[in-house]
Amino acid sequence: MPKSGEMAEERAEPKVVLLVRLLSAIDEGRFSFEELKDQIGEEKAPSTRTLRRYLSVLSDAGFPWFFDRASGTYRFAEGYSLRRLNLSQRELLGLVTLKRLGSSLGGTFATAIEETTQKLLRSSDRRTEVSVETTSLAIRFGDVAMDDHVERVFEQLQAAERDRRRVGFGYTDKNGARTQRRVDPYGFIVSSGRIYLVGYDHNRTDMRVFAVDNVSDVAITPQTFERPADFNLEAYGANSVSGVRDAGTLGAVTVRFSPVVAKAAAARRIARDQQAARREDGSVEITYRVVDPLEIVRFSLGWGAEAEVVAPPEARAAAAELVRAVAARYG
Repeated sequence: MPKSGEMAEERAEPKVVLLVRLLSAIDEGRFSFEELKDQIGEEKAPSTRTLRRYLSVLSDAGFPWFFDRASGTYRFAEGYSLRRLNLSQRELLGLVTLKRLGSSLGGTFATAIEETTQKLLRSSDRRTEVSVETTSLAIRFGDVAMDDHVERVFEQLQAAERDRRRVGFGYTDKNGARTQRRVDPYGFIVSSGRIYLVGYDHNRTDMRVFAVDNVSDVAITPQTFERPADFNLEAYGANSVSGVRDAGTLGAVTVRFSPVVAKAAAARRIARDQQAARREDGSVEITYRVVDPLEIVRFSLGWGAEAEVVAPPEARAAAAELVRAVAARYG
């Protein structure tokens, strides 16, 4: 039987009130045993024995709390929360976009995003779940295709990047030449359906980018590294069309788009620095500042006869040369 002091304590504040406060404190996941006492007793903290009994009551009722020894706090199992998210329309759009992005990217990314959105949905109201499943938003990107081998390589490289460990691997470039590399992995870029590793290549004593699907025989070494404090993965390659090329200087290329495609071309943000100038005939001239002008030349050819490289002369000459080579191939 509870002692008289405990009975008085429970009579001072109804047991259900104390249990609700206890649930709320555990949900925050940042309180130790003694701190839980202070959280649930407004006038007087419960005794150690009483708190243990309340924790037992919650456990018997099916609430998945546990003591996290690493942090010394009481928490709920991962993915469980009493809080129900009530998302605004803008937040809901963000969640829907995240889920649709995952579906479009496919593979490992789709699985990771699906797991994340499902956790959010379990903590959301019914309106959110219905909106996510029945939304009229569709997003189209190129799938990031990875077979089992590439996925294993990606996981190994990710583990090395997280642990700041140098890796050795075989690499086959676009010309079929195979080399051995020793690399400090700094991060990854997803572009045009492929994943690229960005890191410091000790064989070349410089920064390099490696297509993960061209990497093989990964060996994580005992050697550790420190990523430079001024390295910014978001900024790396930001001034290239592909997103994976980087250089110290930028070159400007101007392309004229016909009235037929002017609006669509102006809407395409393929370079961080691009300026559009409308012309009286409805066409538009867009000047792109990028690290590799040839990327813009090749991009312009994708618009067929509706696009024309107009400057600088060397970029225009490069476009003409490519067009002649294509024409020759088709006879």
